[in-house]
Amino acid sequence: MKEESCNVLVIGAGPAGSCAAGIAALAGVKVLLIDRKKEIGEPVRCAEFIPRQLLSELDCKRDFIVQPVKTMKSFLPDNKMIETPGPGLMINRNILDQALAQNAKDAGAVIWTETRALEYDNGCVMAVKEREQVRIKADIIIGADGPHTRAGRWIGSINRNLIPAVQARVHLTEATESTEVYFDKNFFGGYAWLFPKGDTANVGLGIKRWGSPDNIRRSLCYFLQNLKEQNRITGEVTGYNAGWIPAEAPRKIVKGNIILVGDAAGHTHPITGAGVSQAVICGHMAGEHAAEAVKKGDLGLLKEYEEEWIDLYGESQQIAAQRRQLMENNWNDLDKIIKKCWVVFKEYYKN
Repeated sequence: MKEESCNVLVIGAGPAGSCAAGIAALAGVKVLLIDRKKEIGEPVRCAEFIPRQLLSELDCKRDFIVQPVKTMKSFLPDNKMIETPGPGLMINRNILDQALAQNAKDAGAVIWTETRALEYDNGCVMAVKEREQVRIKADIIIGADGPHTRAGRWIGSINRNLIPAVQARVHLTEATESTEVYFDKNFFGGYAWLFPKGDTANVGLGIKRWGSPDNIRRSLCYFLQNLKEQNRITGEVTGYNAGWIPAEAPRKIVKGNIILVGDAAGHTHPITGAGVSQAVICGHMAGEHAAEAVKKGDLGLLKEYEEEWIDLYGESQQIAAQRRQLMENNWNDLDKIIKKCWVVFKEYYKN
């Protein structure tokens, strides 16, 4: 069996993992970043919108940008539409992921693709790299391994409230600079969306109660058909993707020498489903605190990472989790409670 050692092992090369790996490597510690995929960022499981202000956190080429977005249109259960400012960018998420991974490599991190973490055994991670077993000894492990986190299971911290999402790539009849979200009583506990990418769009939905994969596919077909009847989209679907969205209140994400970040840590917003910004910013935090803990030989310093992310996002995460519970418990009255449950309304932020 092959053996490897490092100061910081990062599991998962999405935005959270690559940012953590890059920051830790820049601090001068030995970093190994592993990802189970052959091609980082593929397949894409993301609606591919980011807020414009995130650019200040991204020190990489801008070739991942597809188009600007100016507003968000919210279509409510009573058929009203509310348009609010929503400056942001539609991106090619795979190109962003690859750019962030390259940043980590340029900073000194070693990257292994086609490598799957399997078990945590006596301070070591047992992995398989291109069918060869590897035992990795690391001072600190950063779990950035997605909604169904294996690293989270090692410390008893997993996402217990996951929302399935499915998305189609379609052609638009007319370009737009607005993202669109649709609330419909048929989409329990979530919403549908149309996010533009030039002359195409990502059209999808995330719903809480769906029973079977066939049901969520039928719901997407229903939404796509409505958009066709409105002459918003045309032609055939050119591709599909699907994934899971964490939607829960903050939880403990640090134990011993293991910390979680990004979707693995439940950093995704429980109402909107947004997660790229939190992944990048918390990834930077995780890498910084991991490197400091290595240099000072004090795992207790990892608690400062947990405190920092809670200081920044804890309150908004807690409010969103409460609003989600309200929404799900009163779904039949969605038209009456929507202003308490959707982020564009001032009522959302009031107790």
